[in-house]
Amino acid sequence: MTGATARGLCEFVDASPSPFHVCDTVAQRLRAAGYTELAETDRWPGVAGGRFFTVRAGSVIAWDGGEGGPGPARPFRIVGGHTDSPNLRVKQHPDRVVAGWQVVALQPYGGAWLHSWLDRDLGLSGRLSVRDPDAAGGVANLLVRIDEPLLRVPQLAIHLAEDRASVKVDPQRHLNAVWGAGERPRSLLADVAERAGVAPGDLLSADLMTHVVEPSRLIGIDEDLVSAPRLDNQGTCYTGMEALLAAEPGDYLPMLALFDHEEVGSTSDHGAQSDFLLTTLERIVLAGGGDRQDFLRLLTGSMLASGDMAHATHPNYPDRHEPGHLIAVNGGPVLKVQPNLRYATDGRTAAAFELACRQAGVPLQRYEHRADLPCGSTIGPMTAARTGIPTVDVGAPQLAMHSARELMGAADVPAYAAALRAFLSPAG
Repeated sequence: MTGATARGLCEFVDASPSPFHVCDTVAQRLRAAGYTELAETDRWPGVAGGRFFTVRAGSVIAWDGGEGGPGPARPFRIVGGHTDSPNLRVKQHPDRVVAGWQVVALQPYGGAWLHSWLDRDLGLSGRLSVRDPDAAGGVANLLVRIDEPLLRVPQLAIHLAEDRASVKVDPQRHLNAVWGAGERPRSLLADVAERAGVAPGDLLSADLMTHVVEPSRLIGIDEDLVSAPRLDNQGTCYTGMEALLAAEPGDYLPMLALFDHEEVGSTSDHGAQSDFLLTTLERIVLAGGGDRQDFLRLLTGSMLASGDMAHATHPNYPDRHEPGHLIAVNGGPVLKVQPNLRYATDGRTAAAFELACRQAGVPLQRYEHRADLPCGSTIGPMTAARTGIPTVDVGAPQLAMHSARELMGAADVPAYAAALRAFLSPAG
């Protein structure tokens, strides 16, 4: 078992409005459990044994090498996921005055379901890069979080719509947020800097994004549903973290790898298509006394569970789902299969996750996408191709994926975590 609960997931999500905050939340939890943070710029002696993690921007990798030194080289069991979620992000020059309104220029990140972001109270979060003579390169990076309802993207009144049945949101023209009235432009970045205790003149750059300020909560007549933002994919970040903390190193070295930028293709210096995972794995092998050949050999014997959320069958649109593969909320983890490799699952890796679910004592659901609808993807295919590690795509069922606020089953949180924990620590 793990310590994962539905309320724990709500607390995790509310603490993590941006990918940078996800990494900070995970890091705090790992430190409390005895993990040591490593800087990529330092040498890593002896990291094949012990508990460690490293952070690269909005991505984090952690592993548990066990006690008593590195021991013999072991293949890896990895739970992977992503820290980013679709949202609205602040443009570099955000300040506008339009028709007597103070306006902040925003643009969508990832596949945000745009209508869901309208008429919601929005805060701001992210990272500030500020001038600091004492920091490396003279720049320090600070987390910032504003939970006050600062921004709102207003919907068009129904009376002004040409076609009330299909008001289309233009991502360039219709997503700017109001944050005041008046004809005198105000500086959003200066306001954010002052709230963060930074002199506006010291602010060099900012990575800012919006988040819904309404807290996550359990809903439904029996409180058996989780209503929260960013379940895709903080549901996996949280359960994967709890799975790692509960895992027991044995024949495999358990690892958690959470990447930024999955929602836009993972093609960054710290996304799933970067060298972050590969270099970390190689450094662990080298620190344990292995060589390049040992590293390549261990990759082949390793396995990765690409955790991303899954589509529960929608009660209002059941026809959009593949017959025979209906997915129930609170029905257990989901194995995701797509023959054109939008998911990386094959027979070998599917069997391994089936065994993990049996070990955990939780049911397994099997998902396939309709052949006549476009299918999303995950870090799975790109990570498998980048590393050569056999990969299985899995998730927990949810509704309203990519909306500003999403929905999943409360019982699926501990079940998903238990399956991931068993995957990290197979029974034999």
